[in-house]
Amino acid sequence: MAPSMPEAAMKLLLVRPLVPAPLDPNFAPVVLAKRNYLKHVGSSEHLEWALPRSDGCARYKLPIFPEGHEDFEASVYLAGVLIQEMIWQRSAKSLMLAGPKKICELLKEAYSAGGAYEFEINSMPNVCGTLSEPFQVQIVSPAELPESKDTPQVCGKDASGCRLAFDLGKSDIKTVAVKDNEVLYSKETEWDVTNPDPDYHYKMVVDALNLAKAALPKVDAIGGSATGTVSGDNGATWCDIFPNVPPDVYKAKVVDIFRRIAHEVAGDVPLKVINDGEVTALAAVQKLEGLGNIMGISMGSSEGGGYANSDGNLLGWINEMCYIRLDLNPEAPTDPWTKGSHTGISHMYLGQRGATKLAAKAGVKVPENNV
Repeated sequence: MAPSMPEAAMKLLLVRPLVPAPLDPNFAPVVLAKRNYLKHVGSSEHLEWALPRSDGCARYKLPIFPEGHEDFEASVYLAGVLIQEMIWQRSAKSLMLAGPKKICELLKEAYSAGGAYEFEINSMPNVCGTLSEPFQVQIVSPAELPESKDTPQVCGKDASGCRLAFDLGKSDIKTVAVKDNEVLYSKETEWDVTNPDPDYHYKMVVDALNLAKAALPKVDAIGGSATGTVSGDNGATWCDIFPNVPPDVYKAKVVDIFRRIAHEVAGDVPLKVINDGEVTALAAVQKLEGLGNIMGISMGSSEGGGYANSDGNLLGWINEMCYIRLDLNPEAPTDPWTKGSHTGISHMYLGQRGATKLAAKAGVKVPENNV
């Protein structure tokens, strides 16, 4: 079940907007909680953490109330929320904590088996493609924390030549054929993401791309987007468009599915697959003629996010933003994917579920399983 916020933490962290949302008056966004906390903490003590991943590392430093202070629990709770957010933004093979002993021990417990963030520690080995390496939590000195590091990826800046593109969502496969930035073919094909057979998914995407390919004299490159996490080498490490494929079959026949699809359709042409939110960010960079520092949000069956830096490049993050907390309201909805591990996560607000939830409150009749 989702962990509840301690009463001692509510005083600082349960902050509602001055103008309440008419259909969700108890909405208490995380951003207001963080602002209010930072306004009051005024502490010389800090908690630092690092989230190492295969091609980088995320770092953060949070001022905290000392152990024994009446607002100490607010520090523990907010740190847990912010770490969880960074895990789904960047990915992580481990969590390294540096700071006062008590808060580090409490967070280590929260990010261990049976803790409040068990969903994260069970998910990250799949996300990172390191199934043989369980997620670890270490308490270290500040000097032992690795430096912050990103791995910028240049993509989406050349639309010349003959290109195929696909977008894999939870309801359909979108395919496009483009020649010198002109769309020659575009189609949406319904598919059943609940099918447990990876060969079914492989054939559906190959067939859809081959129809698009017929509109081009040749294929110079293929680009794709998919919900979930995609590795830098186009591996479908943890894509929720294949939810019912058994884990052992997933590893054998889904992780490399994008590479196999591209090779069958067009041989060894360049391939780049990213998540749908990152596509949104890169599209904004193009529309703004190369300007950077862009956040893109893609809203469909769920919600995706993406970031482009000042040069208009992606940063090597996973951007699985649908799992981050938006709402600290204790009565916020849980979600079906994490099996109630958290309340108030973003895909329950930004996307079809959020829209239908509010529509139902407004008196619109919607299917019960969509609320």
